[in-house]
Amino acid sequence: MDGNNKNTIIALVLSGLVLLAWHFLYFGPKIEAERRQAEISSQRQAEQSAANPGPAEGGVVAGGQQDAAIPGEESETNTPAVSAADNAAGQSGNDAKRISFDTPELIGSINLRGARIDDIKLKNYRQTIDPDSPLIELLSPAGSANAYFAEFGYSRSASAGEVPGPSTVWNASSDTLTANGSVTLDWTNDQGLRFERTISLDDKYMFTIDDKVINATSGPVDVKPYGRVARFGTPVTQGIFVLHEGLIGVLGEDGLQEIDYDDLEEDGQITQASVDAGWLGITDKYWATAMIPGSSFKPRFAFFDRGQKLYQADFVGEARQVAAGSETTYQNRLFAGAKQTEIVDGYDENLGLLNFDLLIDWGWFYFITKPLFHLIHFFNGIFGNFGVAILAATVLIKLIFLPLANMSYASMAKMKKVQPEMTALRERFSDDRMKQQQEMMALYKREKINPAAGCWPILIQIPVFFALYKVLFVTIEMRHAPFFGWIQDLAAPDPTSVFNLFGLLPYEVPAFLLIGVWPLIMGVTMFLQMQMNPAPPDPTQAMIFKWMPVVFTFMLATFPAGLVIYWAWNNTLSIIQQGFIMRRHGAKIELLDNLKGLFSRKSPEKNSDTGKPVDENSEKQEADAPSDEPDTGKAQPKAARKRSSTSGKKPRRRKG
Repeated sequence: MDGNNKNTIIALVLSGLVLLAWHFLYFGPKIEAERRQAEISSQRQAEQSAANPGPAEGGVVAGGQQDAAIPGEESETNTPAVSAADNAAGQSGNDAKRISFDTPELIGSINLRGARIDDIKLKNYRQTIDPDSPLIELLSPAGSANAYFAEFGYSRSASAGEVPGPSTVWNASSDTLTANGSVTLDWTNDQGLRFERTISLDDKYMFTIDDKVINATSGPVDVKPYGRVARFGTPVTQGIFVLHEGLIGVLGEDGLQEIDYDDLEEDGQITQASVDAGWLGITDKYWATAMIPGSSFKPRFAFFDRGQKLYQADFVGEARQVAAGSETTYQNRLFAGAKQTEIVDGYDENLGLLNFDLLIDWGWFYFITKPLFHLIHFFNGIFGNFGVAILAATVLIKLIFLPLANMSYASMAKMKKVQPEMTALRERFSDDRMKQQQEMMALYKREKINPAAGCWPILIQIPVFFALYKVLFVTIEMRHAPFFGWIQDLAAPDPTSVFNLFGLLPYEVPAFLLIGVWPLIMGVTMFLQMQMNPAPPDPTQAMIFKWMPVVFTFMLATFPAGLVIYWAWNNTLSIIQQGFIMRRHGAKIELLDNLKGLFSRKSPEKNSDTGKPVDENSEKQEADAPSDEPDTGKAQPKAARKRSSTSGKKPRRRKG
């Protein structure tokens, strides 16, 4: 086995093992999670319809639990210091007025009971690629099947008396909130302590909450704000290690915190000391709700289960004493929307937020993944199609790695040229492996050959492959992004299958048999690329080369279509590139000969004496071997030459 083929085989096998691992660790659970999510959603809808015939009745169900964790008011046993009246009041708020908003990105309302932001739908995102499917519902009020809301209030204080909380019904200056506009709320307690709140909303996903506490009483009062994002019920997640879904935050010097739902259930609460800057909330694959306190705060992630599971990210703000006749202000922000890269990065830069771009899960290799996304996004701005953008980005990546690929293919061409010398060295030192390796290395050094260069074209594309996979999987820009024809979602697998003739036969195909058109194209291009090189002499190598395209075709069939299109296009460019470089270096391109050998292979001739196939090379070697018979100068008959070559000592044949 020569070094070039050996390294290539190792690279292919390692690539296959890595892809197989990702296949079973990601795509299997992903498909199962999606199936499970559909079942659970249907079941929950049915249970909700049966158990909660009306909104008010449903509000009582959730209302008993939704205020079970007012930040800063729990005792050591986690028993909330809130009254039953507060709990009962924290319902869906059908008896309270609402402030509606309709912006370019969001549609929803704010509940004046508790000033709760609990009703948000994303106008530009639907549940499926069907344009008539329902809008994505991000936040929903208490009493709904999966209550999910954000709330800002104040922890109780003996000096302040009653303070705004879940049961407080605010007065509003307007019943509508426009994009880049604001609405003012106010509420005054029985001691004369006045609370004013101005809620602003930009044209994207950011709410700004400006609070003012005006002390018109005769003495000083202590105030301490809180904020929380509360989510009832355990959401169905993708359940894979390459994507975080759950509670999240960047907390001062401790940096990024990612907490899964099941881990939080085990721990109960995760707290830490106060931090000067950061943010926290809950994230899904494509959407998130995150609070950004405007001053120092004490963060917490908490789980409660008192009849209904509650996951909560909350904080307690900076405690202040407000003197009589004076006032104090707080500012908090709330992000509630889609994790669009440009928007999230814009908030991070323009508002000076601490690592807010980490709201998108770029992974450990973000230094590859994020630039690759921006490259594809740039080309999408030119071509208006993310699929074409992936093709253009692949060409540019090929150009960037062109010097390394040229070196690799040039080394492969040199390896082919010295193949006879390598074979001679193997035969000469067949009994001395160390000496054989030394002579091989001397040959490589003399001819300036890097025996490991042959695997670089394969190894180079592995990090790019995984980075592109991450881009397709985590970025919302790729969600429901169409290509051409039947590919209407580059982030989903090719929906066609050869096993029902690509939809011509009227039956559904199991997920593991969805071998679509693009996976087949990828398999063909991979097969052609492998046929560019001579057939390996080792049977094991030959078998791996033969079946590798088939294995990859089945394996990549469940990957996102954009990834399969990239792989097929990359293979095509590699074939062109390798053919050009090999021809320039005078090395033979084996593609046509290998294809002819596959499709026009003749049955081998058999030896009349032994009945075994005749090896033409061995036959030629035997014919050229020295004979024990004297040289008479006359040509011997063919039969005589055969007998003379097989008589006496058996000539040594070439190995491998």
